[in-house]
Amino acid sequence: MNLEIISEILKVIIIAGIISTGILAILIWVKDKTKKVSCLKLFIQGISVPLIFLGLILGPFNLPQFPPVGSAPRDIVIGTDIFGRPFPDGLSVPILACWYPSGRTVTCPVWQMQAYLYPFWDTGPGFGWGVIYTTSGLERLAIVFGLVIIMAIILGRAFCGWICPFGLYMDLLSYLRKAFKKPYFKLSEKVNVGLRQLRYVIIAVFMVLSVILGSQAIFGVQLVSGTQRGEYLYSYLSAPYCQICPMKPICVLAEVGLGAMNSTFVFSHTTGILYEAGYYITSINMAVLIFVTVGALAYRRFWCRVCPVGALTGVFSRFAPFKWVSVVRLNKDKEKCTKCGICKRVCPPQITEVYEMEGGDVTTSACILCLRCVEMCPYEDCLKVNVAGKTIFRSRNWLNSKQ
Repeated sequence: MNLEIISEILKVIIIAGIISTGILAILIWVKDKTKKVSCLKLFIQGISVPLIFLGLILGPFNLPQFPPVGSAPRDIVIGTDIFGRPFPDGLSVPILACWYPSGRTVTCPVWQMQAYLYPFWDTGPGFGWGVIYTTSGLERLAIVFGLVIIMAIILGRAFCGWICPFGLYMDLLSYLRKAFKKPYFKLSEKVNVGLRQLRYVIIAVFMVLSVILGSQAIFGVQLVSGTQRGEYLYSYLSAPYCQICPMKPICVLAEVGLGAMNSTFVFSHTTGILYEAGYYITSINMAVLIFVTVGALAYRRFWCRVCPVGALTGVFSRFAPFKWVSVVRLNKDKEKCTKCGICKRVCPPQITEVYEMEGGDVTTSACILCLRCVEMCPYEDCLKVNVAGKTIFRSRNWLNSKQ
C-alpha cells in the first residue's frame, strides 16, 4: 500500500471522526427539543458542502488536472471497480451538485441526463470535456438512472432536506430573515400545488430539448443546425437546463473565491451582447439566481417547490412501484393527532398533506424530510420517522417541561 493511499485512508478516518464528534456534541448538549434536529441538520449540511460538492477534500485520485479549472476529482476508479464501466463525471447523487466547478466527487444527475443525450451520446476521443468516454450514452444513462433510483429508494428526498447545498443556501437565507424578525409570506395552496406540478414540466422540457439537440448522434437526423462539434450550440448551449440553474453560478463563484478556479478563464468563456450564453456562468444564470434568492427571502425553501432534481427524487421514491420499497417513511398516528396545525405552519415548503391525511404513511413527493414537523409536533409519538420499519425519531411532548 503506497503512501498516497494511506494518506487518503487517514483523511477519511479524520473526517469521519470530526463528523461523529459534531453529531454527538449536538445530540448531547442541545437540550431544546424543538431545535435539536434543526441544529443537527444544519451541521450535516455544512459538512456536506466542502466534503462532497466542492470536491476539495477527497480526491483527485491520481487523474490529470486542467490547471485553469483546478483539481477535479472524477469517479473513474469507483466506476471501473464497482460498475465495471468507466464513469468519469462524478457519482450521480440526486441533489444540485454542479458538474461545472472544479470539484466533481459527485455530480447532479440532471446534467448527466442531458449531456449523455447531447453532446456526449457518442464515445471515443473528443466526446467528453476532459475525459474519454468508452461506454455508450445509453449505458451511462442507465448507470445514472440506476444510481438515482437506488438512492431515492434508500433516502428519498432527505437528500434535499439534509444534504443539498442549495437547500443550505436557502436555509441560511431563512436564518437571515429570522435575524431581522421578519415573518415569512405564504403562497396560496393553489399556487404552491401549481409550482409542484411545474417541476415535472421543467425536467420534461429540458430533456426533450436535449434529445432534439442530439438527434444527429441518436437518430442520424439533424433537427437543429449548429449542433456539430465546435459550433455555437455545442459550445455554449449543451445541457440547456444548466444555462438557467441557480446553483451553477454559486458553485463556480465559490470556487473562484477560494482560488480553486481561475477567474480569468471562467469569465472569458461567455458570449453574446449581454453575456447570455457561456460555459461556466451566464447573465441568465445570475438573473435566475437573483430571482430565486429574492423568492427564498420571501418564501421558505422557494426553489425546492420547483426543483427538477427534487422532482426526480420524488418520482423514484413516492410513486408506485418505488414507494412500495422506500426505506424512509414519515408516519402519523391519527388517534394522537388533534389537528392543531403546527405541522402545517412550520413546514418550509408548505406541505399540507401531513396535516390533512388521516394517518399512516404521510410522506409525499414534495416533502423534503427535513423533520421539522416531527420536531415541533407537541404530541407524544404522533409523528414518527421510520427507516426500514424501525423508528429512529418521533415527536415528543415538549410542552411538558418534565419530559
